[in-house]
Amino acid sequence: MDQTLIDRATEIVATGYQLSQQLDLPTLQAAHQSLEKETFVVDFWQRSDAQAVMQHIALFQEKIDGVSKLNRLLADATASQELQVVADQEENEQLLMDFESTLRKLVSLTKKLQLEEFLSGPYDKNGALFSVHSGQGGTEAMDWSEMVRRMYLRFFDQKGWQYTLIAESRGEEAGIKAAEYEVNAPYAYGYLKRERGTHRLVRQSPFNADNLRQTSFALVGVLPLIAVTDTEIKLNEADLSWNFSRAGGAGGQNVNKVNTAVELTYLPTGLVVKCREERSQTQNKERALQKLKAMLAQEAEEKRETALSTEKGVHKNASWGNQIRNYVLHPYHLVKDTRTEVETADTEGVLNGNLDEFIQAEIQQL
Repeated sequence: MDQTLIDRATEIVATGYQLSQQLDLPTLQAAHQSLEKETFVVDFWQRSDAQAVMQHIALFQEKIDGVSKLNRLLADATASQELQVVADQEENEQLLMDFESTLRKLVSLTKKLQLEEFLSGPYDKNGALFSVHSGQGGTEAMDWSEMVRRMYLRFFDQKGWQYTLIAESRGEEAGIKAAEYEVNAPYAYGYLKRERGTHRLVRQSPFNADNLRQTSFALVGVLPLIAVTDTEIKLNEADLSWNFSRAGGAGGQNVNKVNTAVELTYLPTGLVVKCREERSQTQNKERALQKLKAMLAQEAEEKRETALSTEKGVHKNASWGNQIRNYVLHPYHLVKDTRTEVETADTEGVLNGNLDEFIQAEIQQL
């Protein structure tokens, strides 16, 4: 076996074993079993935190599956190395191919598990409410927003994440004005929260005969997916002001005849949440409360991160309008993150959902 491959394999396997010990499979399994016992209680589903418990069980199961797979790959890699010593030439070639395949899987899984260890925020393990809004630029911006939406949906598909369209507003000529999705996947919020902000596109315009260079903006929003029954964020009914109206638009005849649309104002801060997508007032009220809790949770997390950044001597503005990434398609091809300086000329790959390099760099910079 080539010495370079031996050295690389030794490093990969050593990192894998270190991570396996750190995550400690028996401890994870014990925690999983302890939570599962709680679900066997007769009145478990009457508990206000039942959904949260089930979510934690799912997270532990995913981590257990990941560590179990890591241990299997480490055993396969070790066995392959030992077998190559006694194999003949023909067998050795096949073993080498299998060994290299195992190493690639090890690297991929190790990176995933290591990245999840960085995601230690209070809501990082949650799903996400993900939205895209067109910014300045009219039809150009709406078309760009559609491209951004497609880019992230491709990324979700690559991750195997489940997502559901909540609301969509189409552009008059092309693209979208806005779209919102519920992403039900462990760690979705942790992965996506740093994608929040302004995404800037520079390209030749497809909407005028002169093909002039055009700059367009799309705004990405990410909120933690929090259950209405979540007890971490407590809401005082006296702090909530409700306003109801007719929804109009798509959604069935009922939405145009009764007051199904909801506007919720959180009086202490003036935050306003509007929901009109669902068919009933009750459903829209639940959705509004869910969004309000998500917004308050995000505000609290941003304050915590700002305090940590101040202690470290680093200030990061995580505001909604902060420009985080530039996508240049003319006169050259380049995607560059303004925070990490990560860049690539593979604009086609990025727009097809290959965002891991950018997202991982930002997470590891926290």
